[in-house]
Amino acid sequence: MRKRRLAAWVAAPLVVGLLASGCGGGGGGAAEDGIVSVNSTEPENPLVPGNTTETGGGNVLKAMFTGLVAYDEKTSEPYNEVAESIETTDNKVFKIKLKPGWTFHDGSPVTANSFVKAWNYAAYGPNGQSTTSFFEHIQGYDEVNPGGEEAEGSGPPPTATEMSGLKVIDDLNFEVTLKAPFATFPVMLGYTAFSPLPESFFQDPKAFEEHPIGNGPFKFEERQPNAYIKLSKYDQYAGKYKPQINGIEFRIYNELETAYQDLVSGNLDFIDQLPPSAMVGDKWKTDLQGRGESKPILSNNALQVPLYDDKYKDPRVRQAISMAIDRKQITSTVFQNTYEPANGWVPGGVIPGYQDGGCGEWCEFNPEKAKQLLAETGFQGPITITSNSDGGHKEWIEAICGQIKNNLGVDCVFNPVPTFSEFLKMHDENAHNGPFRFGWLGDYPAAETFLGKIYRTAASSNYMRYSSPEFDAAMDRADQAPTEDEANRLYGEAEKVLAKDMPSIPLWNQKASVGWSERLDGATVTFDRTLNFETVKLKS
Repeated sequence: MRKRRLAAWVAAPLVVGLLASGCGGGGGGAAEDGIVSVNSTEPENPLVPGNTTETGGGNVLKAMFTGLVAYDEKTSEPYNEVAESIETTDNKVFKIKLKPGWTFHDGSPVTANSFVKAWNYAAYGPNGQSTTSFFEHIQGYDEVNPGGEEAEGSGPPPTATEMSGLKVIDDLNFEVTLKAPFATFPVMLGYTAFSPLPESFFQDPKAFEEHPIGNGPFKFEERQPNAYIKLSKYDQYAGKYKPQINGIEFRIYNELETAYQDLVSGNLDFIDQLPPSAMVGDKWKTDLQGRGESKPILSNNALQVPLYDDKYKDPRVRQAISMAIDRKQITSTVFQNTYEPANGWVPGGVIPGYQDGGCGEWCEFNPEKAKQLLAETGFQGPITITSNSDGGHKEWIEAICGQIKNNLGVDCVFNPVPTFSEFLKMHDENAHNGPFRFGWLGDYPAAETFLGKIYRTAASSNYMRYSSPEFDAAMDRADQAPTEDEANRLYGEAEKVLAKDMPSIPLWNQKASVGWSERLDGATVTFDRTLNFETVKLKS
């Protein structure tokens, strides 16, 4: 079976039910007990950093683990956290020095070996970890996982158990050698896949899954599947920001509306997505009286196009469809302005130093030119747009189809498939016969996370089967740029290749629309729509 990094699909505000499972609980975290309650979803896998790529488990792990770097909540700029220094002269060999005094929740020290063993475990193919591809830049990855994401029992057997590019110098120092220079590598290191693991994990992984042990500001206390996960403050936490609360309760909800009603009634402290009923007419502003926020985050949506279908091989067909879509009209009417029209494949405003707008004229609404382009290709239609039907996507897809019919004069229909898992299966089987929904949540604040994993030849989420030597070469040049500024400029050049080829059609970028209770003081949201647990306080 193919092992895929889960495409961090992001549901629209209309999507509610698919975001959660289980039942919502009543009763809020009382200020006097210092516990903050937040809405959540049931984690897909056990709480292991190397095997978690979705938000239900990821949000818990972000509170339990701290990486070599963290990200400023306002600017998204990375800063050293467990790392004292990350030095390189060529962006290929990185010398990493750890700060002394960091410990895991069982009291054991965080050492260079804690990182090197954890990374080797995650990358080793037979371990079947979902984050394996994040380590593909490291020298020796091809030997421990020769099948890449295709491995998981069906690829060639590994010829090594450890990556040759990782070398422990002493307890506080280790060295990383990459296959080729990669200026973005230090930015990646705050993602939970790069977290350290204690020795107890390697001695008994199953026991760890029952009671995970991290090095972050909060430690695991208790879990009731489909109901809640409870964490408590770790008093010996060595990070920059010491928690101001005693703990967190992640509550699993079936319906976002239920969570919202708990918030309004004071039985829940934070909700990371407002339901559609609250968005209509900005009702949430009345309900919450200033206890909410809507801000851009690192997330976008697109229509991927099956390039294995001859009908869509001409890029002018894809460009015409893109120019026939009035993104502003749909984001204002269907999404109540909680989304912003996309003008490229990388969302601007959240990634430090990146200039958006890579799509150029092809993402501008221009029905006259769209119709002219399509006429040049001889395309007759119809157009079928596919998505899972359990995610509330019907409204916006039908809105797009209406615009395509009006502006291109070809028939367009929504093709719903019953479940998300069946939808994913269609990707693997190249079963699409028209554009299909695609959502992405960035794992770290860098342009590379929106391009490399999706549009490189054979990339893990390249369901279009797009393959462009020109784009791959442009990405190589950007990856190997001497500075992040130069890398950003060159990622912009790579986007221009996408604009010419149009393998997917950018649609919109998402905002985080969140709310909090009267008990919280200083609630802020990070670039990935998470409450900042290290800085939030409870009113006395």
